[in-house]
Amino acid sequence: MTTYTGGCQCGAVRFRATGDLKDSSICHCRMCQKAFGAYYAPLVSVRNVEFKWTRGEPKRFQSSSVVKRGFCPECGTPLTYEAPDGIAVAAGAFDDPAALPPTIQWGVERKIDFVDSLHTLPAVATEDDLTQVDYLANLVSYQHPDHDTENWPPENRQ
Repeated sequence: MTTYTGGCQCGAVRFRATGDLKDSSICHCRMCQKAFGAYYAPLVSVRNVEFKWTRGEPKRFQSSSVVKRGFCPECGTPLTYEAPDGIAVAAGAFDDPAALPPTIQWGVERKIDFVDSLHTLPAVATEDDLTQVDYLANLVSYQHPDHDTENWPPENRQ
């Protein structure tokens, strides 16, 4: 049985899902766009698998009469879509989101036209952007690493 882990950007909320995660989707509805602050919401259903919060728990916002949205109370990372039929977790919150490719798109009536052509935009690797060399040389990441940790945040974090 496969185990997947993940959490928010700051590490205050972490989770574990054990089982076969097959239901990965992208939702284009306006409510998901707003909840994620993005053009669409990539989600992975954890229905029918063992799911557990291993550090902290999300704060929740009732976004409709039937759906709650979970997010980290410390850093605000969007984490869940919670409906009567189950919970879906933000795909990007998993430590290895590439292992969970989407299999369907929902809410396509609100899909933003240019989403299908994003892959045609110029692409620049972060380290190849010479205008950002000085900025990047001094950058210190406080983001939680993509794996479980015993203690977080580290004591020397500012």
